[in-house]
Amino acid sequence: MLVAGLGIGSAAHAGNQKEEALADSVRVALARAIHDNRPPKPVFRDEAARVRYQAWYAEMSDRLKRRLPDELTRREFLESAWYEATRAGLDPGLVLGLIQVESAYRKYAISLAGARGYMQVMPFWTRIIGDNNRRALFDMQTNLRYGCSILRMYIDMEGGNLFLALGRYNGSRGRPEYPNAVLSAWKKWQFSALR
Repeated sequence: MLVAGLGIGSAAHAGNQKEEALADSVRVALARAIHDNRPPKPVFRDEAARVRYQAWYAEMSDRLKRRLPDELTRREFLESAWYEATRAGLDPGLVLGLIQVESAYRKYAISLAGARGYMQVMPFWTRIIGDNNRRALFDMQTNLRYGCSILRMYIDMEGGNLFLALGRYNGSRGRPEYPNAVLSAWKKWQFSALR
C-alpha cells in the first residue's frame, strides 16, 4: 500500500531533499546497495561486541513488535538497520528515530515530495549514481543503505552539526521542527545499556 502525505506517525514526513554532489565513496556505496540487496549478517570484532549486539537486538526487537509484527521481517530490518548505521558511523538509535519520524516504519511510504521507503529517500539519488530504478528505494536494504549514507554525507558537510544535517536530510535546513522531532525520537530508541 502506498501512502502519501506529511505528518509524524500517520504519513511520510520527508521534505524536499536537495540534489547534492556525491563523494565517490558515497556513490560506490549506493551503487552496491542496488546490486546487493541481501540483508547483511552482523560481523563482530570480539565476543564482547557480539554480546552487546545481541542485547541491543533483543531490546529493539521487543520494542518493534507492534510496528513490525512479523519476526523474520523484524529480524532482517534490525540486522540491516544496525549494519548500515554502524557502517556509516551512526548510532543505530538515531537511525531508528529518524525512521519513526520519516515513515513510521512503513516500507512503502511515499511523501508528497516523492521520497520513498523507511528513510524517505528522494528518487533523484538513484539517477545520481547511474541507476534510475526508483522501485529499488522500496527494498529494505537499499533504502537503509541510501538513507544512512546520505545522512552521513550531510553530517560531514555540516562539520558534525547533527541539527543542521538533519534539516538538510529533510530539506528543512535552518528550521527546528524536523531535527527536534528526530532528536526526540532518538532518545526513545537509545539502547538501555547506554542510559
